[in-house]
Amino acid sequence: MDEQQGLASRSRRPSGRDAKRAARTARSHAFVPFITRKIPYYEVLGAEGLELLEHNADTILQEIGIEFRDDPESLQLFKDAGADVTGERVRFPRGMCRSMVMRSAPKEFVQYARNPARNVVIGGGRTVFAPAYGSPFVRNLDEGRRYARIEDFQNFVKLAYMANSLHHSGGTICEPVDLPVNKRHFDMVYSHMKLSDKPYMGSVTHPDRARDTVEMTKILFGDNYLDPATGKPKTCVISLINANSPLTFDSTMLGALKTYARANQATIVTPFILAGAMSPVTVAGTVAQTLAEALAGMTLTQLVNPGAPVVLGSFASSLSMQSGAPTFGSPEPALVLYTMAALARRLGVPFRSGGALCAAKIADAQAAYESANTLLPTCLAGVNFVLHTTGWLEGGLAMGYEKFVMDADQAGMMHTLLEGVDLSENGQAMDAIREVGPGKHFLGCAHTQANFETAFYRSPLADNNSYEQWQAEGSADMAQRANKLWKKQLAEYEAPQLDPAADEALLDYMNRRKASFPDSNV
Repeated sequence: MDEQQGLASRSRRPSGRDAKRAARTARSHAFVPFITRKIPYYEVLGAEGLELLEHNADTILQEIGIEFRDDPESLQLFKDAGADVTGERVRFPRGMCRSMVMRSAPKEFVQYARNPARNVVIGGGRTVFAPAYGSPFVRNLDEGRRYARIEDFQNFVKLAYMANSLHHSGGTICEPVDLPVNKRHFDMVYSHMKLSDKPYMGSVTHPDRARDTVEMTKILFGDNYLDPATGKPKTCVISLINANSPLTFDSTMLGALKTYARANQATIVTPFILAGAMSPVTVAGTVAQTLAEALAGMTLTQLVNPGAPVVLGSFASSLSMQSGAPTFGSPEPALVLYTMAALARRLGVPFRSGGALCAAKIADAQAAYESANTLLPTCLAGVNFVLHTTGWLEGGLAMGYEKFVMDADQAGMMHTLLEGVDLSENGQAMDAIREVGPGKHFLGCAHTQANFETAFYRSPLADNNSYEQWQAEGSADMAQRANKLWKKQLAEYEAPQLDPAADEALLDYMNRRKASFPDSNV
């Protein structure tokens, strides 16, 4: 809640029914389009250590190189820029990638939403929360684990739209396997456009699907797609481009990257790394490799379109040396995250990482503590774009309904943490201390009464009542309460208004494009 809203809400003392309503809705008016942090960054390395890792990343780029597979155009762009291209291996002169990215990639940028009040700023001291991404399965208490359907995708878009703690609609929130692979991207992108007015991500599973996303975005934004000051497209889409670690990019990702960069749409270049399998087992080795891979991909965006918005991404988790299974919420990935955030700031580009990651199969204690051990470092480190904020289960294989609203609650707490300490006159509360004096309590003083609606973060899920009251109300655990909450939210969902002409044009485009595909599910 901003200062003006807070002053208005405190202008009278609620009582009775008004007080109960205020308690229920205190957080419902607290939406902000993104977080502007007011606390310092947490650093784990000094300048000397960061310089060493930058040196190692440049050594990887210079001596070992990166493979760009099945993409002659990208190889030619690198060769023309002065890189050494041998077959599909590209080796970069020391410092080349860093200088090109620092010269033209923006330090921050706006991603526009169809509702201007939802525009987000990505970079600087801002944090943007987006849901989890890419799960083929969903899970809830009623049905257990099953394959995701388009209805689930739409449900999660609705839940993200209704969550004040989330600023972004996300991308492939789950993979709707009931739709053909070659056509499902239309329905996914359209769901974001129709069911939410927050910013969204585009399709990257084929260059043509990236082009479809751009064309649908042009239809959605209409006359607002081009920036009148520059004549260039506004950045209305952001999309995830993964490296095939170690040290490889494939033609699918490269094609999508170039499509979005040419259209001035943002890309998040992210090495996807499970340390021990796709990078060395050490933090420093993983960081150097991550930085090298990300720099190579980011450089390509600037060769395609200097000034194209790009985000340095890092997804690095650990691997069980006993079983080979991915692990989450452990200390080593947190150290990678802290270090990569600092390196992104030195490079002068926005940073993506983090979320509420876990290996738990259900929304249990393991899910809670592993997610907290990822989300807190995410916020302390200064991640700008947080993918996988809500819903992640089973190492990303499943999207959980209960987990989604539990994580959204935690994200709301992070808003309060990043807001920092209020040192205003009201925040100092000296009048309250003078009024109460020694040996009394603050419950009835004027300051407490004026601030009681917004004094502390109010969780919609946590049970802080007595044991007797909890027992009388059914002894529900957190997951059961979350089950009730997401169902209530979906029942109360109301779609944001969409211009009927734009909606008709989108449906027409989708129908024409779908009709051009073969019926086989390829």
